Amino acid sequence: MQKNISSIERIARIVSGVALIVWAIAGGPLWAWAGLLLLATGLLRWCPAYMLFGSRTCPTKK
Repeated sequence: MQKNISSIERIARIVSGVALIVWAIAGGPLWAWAGLLLLATGLLRWCPAYMLFGSRTCPTKK
């Protein structure tokens, strides 16, 4: 898997993912479990949706 998420976006995904998971555990709505997806993509630095659309936010190596 080639990385396609920048460092800033990675941090944002991890923080928001953890926040949503905590909210879901605390009794939040069912959709808050989407934080698992945000956390996973942030930790892996790879987003399948970006790959599908040919997008990337990290700088390319020259």
